[in-house]
Amino acid sequence: MRSLILCHNRRAKHAYEITRIHCKIYTIEELCYYLCNNLYLIDYTIMNEQLCSWLEEELGMVELAGRLRDYLRTGGSVERFVLTILISSQIYGETEMIRIQNVLERLKNQKDIERQKYKGDNLLESGEWEEAILVYQSILSSEDDSVDDKFYASIYACMGAAYGRLFLYQEAAKMYNRAFQMCHDQELLKPYIYASYKYMSLEEFHILITRSETLMQMNAVMRKECEEVEATVAVPANSKVIEKWKQQYRRSHV
Repeated sequence: MRSLILCHNRRAKHAYEITRIHCKIYTIEELCYYLCNNLYLIDYTIMNEQLCSWLEEELGMVELAGRLRDYLRTGGSVERFVLTILISSQIYGETEMIRIQNVLERLKNQKDIERQKYKGDNLLESGEWEEAILVYQSILSSEDDSVDDKFYASIYACMGAAYGRLFLYQEAAKMYNRAFQMCHDQELLKPYIYASYKYMSLEEFHILITRSETLMQMNAVMRKECEEVEATVAVPANSKVIEKWKQQYRRSHV
């Protein structure tokens, strides 16, 4: 969103309720905020005559209401319906509108469960790890035959990543292991081994690795990769260089 927001003065006397989440809104800004922060939840239920009437009667947005009614009569898409509201509000800049359009295009043909995963993935990427876990758990608690084991494996893997970022390594290891058991993707063994190493004792970790040839091989690969990385970022042992770094640090913190 740009720094300059064109606010509307009109506030509804009677709220419009988003029935899906039982949320009451009073202004066009609140409606747009809901739409932009819940793109993954938007479906045909947002397209209705009640919303058109509310915009017209409570906010005086007669032209917008008329255009939305045209979409209702002609069977227009949900995406175009939502974009029309956002564009008419003049709240969002061109860059933000392009982002919103891209998100809506991506979500257009996705199932509800896939939209929920998209929500969780966004929360994970933005650092809201606990919230992401709750979304993923909600997906796992529902039974949906429209997706396969690979989809659920990706959910477990994402949960593993979220737990790892919260330093809950034992939970992370469990999630990565569950994901691997479902899809047998060898790359999942890397975070599984790392998370196990972080919470296990050396003896426990040794037992874990040595009981599986696959784990032993992957552990060897990871050790080699770590050694290569360490070699490229090794700190020079030259005492003069270290002393120079110390002086630079002190000067920068005077």
